[in-house]
Amino acid sequence: MAFRRALKRTALVGGGAVATAFGLSQLIEYRKTQARLAQVAAEAELKVPFIDELPSRQAQLAALTNTEEFDVLVVGGGATGAGCALDAVTRNLKTALVERSDFSSGTSSRSTKLIHGGVRYLQKAIMKLDYEQYMMVKEALHERANLLEIAPHLSAPLPIMLPVYKWWQLPYYWAGIKMYDLVAGIQCLKSSYVLSKTKALELFPMLKKDKLVGAIVYYDGQHNDARMNLAIALSAARYGAAIANYTEVIHLLKKKDPQSGREKVCGARCRDVITGQEFDVRAKCVINATGPFTDALRKMDNQEASNICQPSAGVHIVIPGYYSPDNMGLLDPATSDGRVIFFLPWENMTIAGTTDTPTSVTAHPIPGEDDINFILREVRNYLSPDVEVRRGDVLAAWSGIRPLVTDPSSKDTQSICRNHIVSISDSGLITIAGGKWTTYRSMAEETLDATIKAHRLSADSCKTVGLMLEGAKGWTPTLYIRLVQDYGLEKEVAQHLASTYGGRAFDVAKMAQVTGQRWPIVGKRLVSEFPYIESEVLYAIKEYACTAIDVIARRTRLGFLNVQAADEALPRIVQIMGKELDWSQEKRTEELEAARKFLYHEMGYRSRSEQITKTSEINLDNHEVARYKKRFHKFDKESKGFITTVDVQRVLQSINVHIDENALHEILNEVDLNKNGQVEIDEFLQLMSAVKKGHVSDSRLAILMKTAEETLDQREPVSVDRSGGGV
Repeated sequence: MAFRRALKRTALVGGGAVATAFGLSQLIEYRKTQARLAQVAAEAELKVPFIDELPSRQAQLAALTNTEEFDVLVVGGGATGAGCALDAVTRNLKTALVERSDFSSGTSSRSTKLIHGGVRYLQKAIMKLDYEQYMMVKEALHERANLLEIAPHLSAPLPIMLPVYKWWQLPYYWAGIKMYDLVAGIQCLKSSYVLSKTKALELFPMLKKDKLVGAIVYYDGQHNDARMNLAIALSAARYGAAIANYTEVIHLLKKKDPQSGREKVCGARCRDVITGQEFDVRAKCVINATGPFTDALRKMDNQEASNICQPSAGVHIVIPGYYSPDNMGLLDPATSDGRVIFFLPWENMTIAGTTDTPTSVTAHPIPGEDDINFILREVRNYLSPDVEVRRGDVLAAWSGIRPLVTDPSSKDTQSICRNHIVSISDSGLITIAGGKWTTYRSMAEETLDATIKAHRLSADSCKTVGLMLEGAKGWTPTLYIRLVQDYGLEKEVAQHLASTYGGRAFDVAKMAQVTGQRWPIVGKRLVSEFPYIESEVLYAIKEYACTAIDVIARRTRLGFLNVQAADEALPRIVQIMGKELDWSQEKRTEELEAARKFLYHEMGYRSRSEQITKTSEINLDNHEVARYKKRFHKFDKESKGFITTVDVQRVLQSINVHIDENALHEILNEVDLNKNGQVEIDEFLQLMSAVKKGHVSDSRLAILMKTAEETLDQREPVSVDRSGGGV
């Protein structure tokens, strides 16, 4: 009954005389106008100390060190922490933020990339008459609309298809999705609709046809999560917050309250992870926004504090873009074990995920092979048998740790509510825990409201509703055309820059070097198949990138999209950063090794490379073994039993194909399992067996050797006997 009464109130909100006088469409426009006026008024009150140039990281560290006392110190540079810093500084509070790694290096960069209210939570709210979950969905839908408004360059609505394979499910799902639209009210992105089987297959041709009844399409938002997180943090810096990544809290500072005699938190002892320098940051209050590490900071405050977070691991995989339409996602509402799987186009690739399993807290979560294969199995269930879903098509995989709020009565992490809590310890430490990406802003607002009240701070009201984020001002859907016309960038590169940096894209374009070619005039790519250009590495340093990992994982998303492409781009990235930051040769080598270790463990490169050696058994018949041995011996002319870059280079030169020696070394290194600088016949046969089983789908060596063999065979002389004897 409580849920039905709440729903009735929701349907009536905004109605009455205004709705009657204006009608629904006029009411929507009226409210949008009011929101824009409120936004303009809020921004007019705010000073932007760094509107043109952001202070350097060194300047930010100096501010942290030299400021006598901040009003607020936020610990944690994820979406929630950055949101708290932006909320605080725009309330005219003297604000600091420290993050022990990079901004968005944890959970906030490893999401499903959706800005959503939570269809699944609404279903639970209805089935269980759970008013709290209903309100959580309503809040998230409001925040979804706001986020799409304040960062239009980084986010956009995305239609998501829910295929239906049983007739009785059609009205059931239709009612649920329509309820989702109703709860969103005037903030509904676009109205959901039903598709016939024919129309569903027209829009999503990869879909399994058998027993398909039809489909329902609804809309949610999608964004570039790491860049969104960075935009929030940079916006806070623009408004005057002192923010620093790679700044670790060693312990909390405390002093006795003269009135109560109790010890109160008054700041933190910090360490610059890069230089090792330690310093104190003093503040009237400290906010703990450390996500999965919430309990670690709480125990710094009080060793006896009980854990309030239950971490849950969510694995995602990236497969080629041809697995999904360019602008249509897919939702599997009931997988084999009850989890929900999304199948979404993102950055010209396809994301599939996620899992939901209990895990331990770690700064370096690794995607497990079991989780990767679970996602692949579920994907196969929904795609046409004509589409062979191969393990080898997984281009990257990652695991993110959700900081779920523990419910002692729950039996598994799937049933834990994604809601958040704000708690205040006896010593005054403010903790914000739980929640979800979409509601970061409202979580920050609630946290600052509690902070101001608890610590009696003098502050303005919240101004973050409608407050445009970094890059949003000056962005238009056609901005990329100006980049093409004014700078001579490729269209794909210009579109990428516009959708990544918004109005700041011109700053990146200005830093791009001339290519010396007729076209493009400027903008040399880091790797040929992705639109990332070299000047982005230089701009990343201005955005506080300190390591090569920061560039491939968060300033660009190359490491999340294709681990092999990221690996190929690393030497050039390190070279550019090394020159700009004056790295020694030793430091450059360390950066290269650290970034490759990151790709190998955290981005799924290890799982990918292990597909070749998944089993010692070579699953080839005698005919196939003979064929592949013949191919191998075309390169191994001396019958050594192995081939090297010299052997491959010799064959390629004979067919007028030229490949850079370093690139050739990388190609062989992918297959060189024992890393002795050569590929043995057994290693080659294992590779071809893995290709046959679908464990490896795009081995450059396998394709190169096949192409070379075919070219050589075409050049072999035809015997006169076969041609009829000749003259």
